[in-house]
Amino acid sequence: MTTSPKPTRRTALTAAAGLPLSLLAGPPAFARRDDRPKVALIGCGGQGRGDAQNATRFGPVVAVCDVDKDHAAQAAKQFKTDRVYADFRQLLEKEKDVSVVVNATPDHWHTLANIACVRAGKDVYAEKPLTLTIDEGKRLAAEVKKHGRVLQTGSQQRSDGNFRKAVVAVRAGRLGKLSAVTSTLPAGKHGGPFKPSPVPPGLDWDFWQGQAPAAEYVKERCHVDFRFWLEYSGGTLTDWGAHHNDIVLWAVNKPGPVAVEGKRLLDPVPGGYTTPAEYDITFTYADGLRHRCNSTTASSIFGGTQKARTRSETAHGIRFEGADGWLFVTRGKLEASKPEVLADLPDPASAGVYVSDDHMKNFFDCVKTRKAPICDAQTGHRSVSVCHLGGIALRLGRKLAWDPAKEEFVGDKEANGMLAREQRKPWTYDLV
Repeated sequence: MTTSPKPTRRTALTAAAGLPLSLLAGPPAFARRDDRPKVALIGCGGQGRGDAQNATRFGPVVAVCDVDKDHAAQAAKQFKTDRVYADFRQLLEKEKDVSVVVNATPDHWHTLANIACVRAGKDVYAEKPLTLTIDEGKRLAAEVKKHGRVLQTGSQQRSDGNFRKAVVAVRAGRLGKLSAVTSTLPAGKHGGPFKPSPVPPGLDWDFWQGQAPAAEYVKERCHVDFRFWLEYSGGTLTDWGAHHNDIVLWAVNKPGPVAVEGKRLLDPVPGGYTTPAEYDITFTYADGLRHRCNSTTASSIFGGTQKARTRSETAHGIRFEGADGWLFVTRGKLEASKPEVLADLPDPASAGVYVSDDHMKNFFDCVKTRKAPICDAQTGHRSVSVCHLGGIALRLGRKLAWDPAKEEFVGDKEANGMLAREQRKPWTYDLV
């Protein structure tokens, strides 16, 4: 039985003024400041602060952590908190009231921090690419499931209407039988050699390097440019590939390819960035579908020495081709060979397509309902695995057979040895 609250001086004055008592009720329970989930940010660079600011629509950021004191100080000022840490393990141990973590560390730290968060009972908005290796993805997905946590991979294109429409059109057969898919990614940086320099004050360089092999400090290795070094990332193949190849996998609705081959189109400069700047990779699926993943030219994105070869090579996005037409989708654009491809699309649910129009909101909704978000740990792992497969093929320079069910290469010991990386002590799984 529901009982009415006892009248107070405030309710009496409100009624006397002819105002509805509902004005006193305040926002819904989940939105009340005291009831909203408290958020911590780990990794306070520009992307992290942007993600955390987005999260403040649903809960206050009460604690921040970074091995760079300047980044941590910027975040502390932005979110008006004095709960500042240099070691995420201490944050997880002490901040008992935090239930959500935004993890925007560099790529080679994603998995260890994510595992530590879910073991500490936190739900995680995890920046992409979700992992550094395929082995990391298998471990992380298992930990998320074991501890019953909600993890959203930050592949926000899944919450964009144009990409969803493209996926629905493909799954609904609007292109007929698919014959080819092409995902074009921005080229990577191509430069060097770079000279070591003193470690900036306030940066714990050893902690920042973590599981990666120890190296002298080079400013081009740290912060934004870390993604162009194989020790810490996979270049644009994993950075942008975790977006566009994710959409490909969503549309074709398969766990992964059965074969991959590729080649570098531009050799790295000795002493410079080590990830492929330009590349051309082909994935083959069990039904014979071929998915080409290529790059634009390095000059078209980062001002290198070569000129873009053709106009088409300067545009990144995804093109699906079938017996009945084609469609192309990228951020801010969706076009097709004929209007019928995109007209009067069926309800996404009938095509088995998850609907989200706000990636961060979808995450916080799932924190509340405990349902799976649109890009959960297993989804993020499978999508970036395609990128990792391409990277391994580029390094080996030969065609590889892949078993997507077992998540291993077929009869190839050398390739299987690249599914994981040796971790520099003490920055191993034992750390968390």
